[in-house]
Parts: sequence; structure tokens; C-alpha cells
Amino acid sequence: MNQRILSIDIMRGLTLFLMLFVNDLYMPGVPAWLGHTSADFDGMGLADWVFPGFLFMVGMAVPFAAQSRMKRGQSSLTIFYHILVRSLSLIIIGVFMVNVSRLNPQLTGLSKNLWVILVYISIFLIWNNYRNLRLWLIYLLKGAGIAGLIILAAIFKSGTAESVSWLHTSWWGILGLIGWGYLAASLVYLLVKDSLLQIAGFWALFFMLNILSQLNLLEFLNPVKPVLGVLLNGNTPSIVLAGLFFSVLIRQIGFADSQKLIKTSLLIGVILLVIGFVLRRWFIISKIQGTPSWAMICNGISVLVFVVLYIVIDLFKLTKWTVIFNPAGQNSLTTYLAPDIFYYSMWLSGIPILIYKQSELAGVVILGSVLWALTMIGFAALLARIGIRLRL
Repeated sequence: MNQRILSIDIMRGLTLFLMLFVNDLYMPGVPAWLGHTSADFDGMGLADWVFPGFLFMVGMAVPFAAQSRMKRGQSSLTIFYHILVRSLSLIIIGVFMVNVSRLNPQLTGLSKNLWVILVYISIFLIWNNYRNLRLWLIYLLKGAGIAGLIILAAIFKSGTAESVSWLHTSWWGILGLIGWGYLAASLVYLLVKDSLLQIAGFWALFFMLNILSQLNLLEFLNPVKPVLGVLLNGNTPSIVLAGLFFSVLIRQIGFADSQKLIKTSLLIGVILLVIGFVLRRWFIISKIQGTPSWAMICNGISVLVFVVLYIVIDLFKLTKWTVIFNPAGQNSLTTYLAPDIFYYSMWLSGIPILIYKQSELAGVVILGSVLWALTMIGFAALLARIGIRLRL
């Protein structure tokens, strides 16, 4: 079954919108249920589901993307190369982003805001989806971007004059985690194709790695964790593999058999929630700790949210409102990075443009963040219209 349904794209766009919203919402007085919970708190807020919701959608998209390439006649080796390049690209961008807070302007010779803006310019030069340009010009622009990142990495310094340090990976950043999760799910799919049983086996493998990691039983792997830690921890890959499993399942059921699809999805969603709450007896629900209970509950929520969207969009055909989230679903990376360009440009200029953040009223702050997220989706759509669209 190769048909694609609109609810998949809209759910990806919706989760991205919510990511922009909650990332902008770090203000005093905002209801706790909208934000992230602390590392040792047993529970979760809206913000604690948004990122795993997006990871789940990354997994759901893998079979469609891979099958599309196969239909175009691409070999497994070509697809494998694409997976590696895309994963590495996300990881590289993630490494740059996660080091921003560590930059020492005096040692680097550039202000933090200017350094980040130049990084973003380089990223867009390298990974923009160029159209209607001569090949030599595309190579020139990409080369300028690569040179820019190399120079910016070379001059980066953190720490103190007595103890200078360079870029490092205390963690991989949001995009880096997406890259590792995408790598795991894509390689699994390339290896086993649409075999639900084998996909479930790999999902179970990463899920068990997550449990063993939480129990501190994988410390013997510490020497390789600085590089392979995301895979060995199992949490992020297990969420993406859950999306992959669910995607292959509903494709095999067939979107035309809506009754069976809905019943099966509801059952799976409830089962995942139950597993998550059962695991709560041993592992608290914590995004920061990346617990298996949190992962399973988030997977259950993602499945149930998808069912609701499928019923509303694909069965009832209530699609007019989806135009709001379509640009985010189609231009995910551009939409995600666009706000940071504004943030750092604003901080560099010193002009307090986001005046709603100065309000003491929670409602004003929340509404401001909603409008901000919608504006960023519109900005990404505008960039796409003028030929600026990141594509890995």
C-alpha cells in the first residue's frame, strides 16, 4: 500500500508548530502543564510530548520516502548513501547549535549572536534546495557555505583563557537527536523493508537498550558512548522505530479500510499508554531522563493524535484549516531554524521586538507565542516561494 494521506503531513506540521510555540513560551507565570517538567519530576507537560511527537512522525515518513526512491529506480546503495549524508548533515547542524551557549565572545573574537547568524547563513548556503541556477553557481554557493562553517568552527572557543576548549558534544542537540533517530529507523527499513515482525524486533531491541541504560547496566559501553550514545541509550531510536512500525502497519491495512485502520490504531495507542503507565512503577515519566515509560506514553499519545487527525481530515474531509500547518510539514527544517535567525538578529540589534514577553499576564504571553509560531510558519513559506528551502 503506497497511498499517502494528508493527516501524516499535517501532524508533522502540527508538531513542528507546537515545537515553535513551546520553545518561545519560557516565561514566568505560564501554566506548568504547557512547559517542560524538571528532570526528577514524575510527569509531563505539553512540551514534553512535542519533540517525541515529531520523532514519531520522522519514523512514519521513512517508508514513504524510501519507497519513493525505490520507485525512481534508486539502488539500495544509493539510498544508503542518502541516509548517511542526511543523518550526518542533521548531526553536524546539531553540534553547531548545541555549542552556541558555550561560546566565549572574547576568545572567539565574535559576539555570540553574530557567530550564530553566520552559522545559519552557512547552513542555508550549503543545504538550500537550489532551483533554476547554473551548476557552477550552485557549487560556488555551497562551497562558500562549507568554507564558512569550517572557519566558524576553527575560530570557536569556549572556557577561559587558561582553559580553552573547542566544539564538543555534551549532547547532540534537537537536530542531532533527529539525525541519529532517522539513521536508525532508515537503516532498519532499508534492511527489512515492510516486515512488521522484524521492525518490531528492532524496536524491541532499542526499547530494551533504553531500559538497560536506565538501570545503569550498559556502563561497560562508556568508551563508545561519546559517539554512539544516542543509539546505545535506545530512547530516541525507539520512538522513531515506533513511528516506523505504525506507518508500515497502517500502510499494510490500507487507508481505504478506514474502520479497521481506526480500530487497530486506537487499540495500539491504548496498549502503548498502558505499557507506559505500567513501566512507571520502575521508571518515572521524565523527558529529561529519557525514560522508557515516558517514551511509551508519548508513542501512545502520538498514535491517538494521528487517529483524530485521520478522522477529521481524511474521513470527514475537513481540510480548510490544514493550510495553516501545511508549510511547516513541507518545510520542516527551514521552519524549525527560522525563529533562531530572528531571535539572534533581534538580540544582536538590541531591539525588544517581542513586546509580549514583557507582559505579566499569562494569556498575553501565550497568545504572543502562538502568533509567533504562526508567523514563523508563514516566514518559512515565504522563503520557499523565493527559492530558499532547506533540503537534506
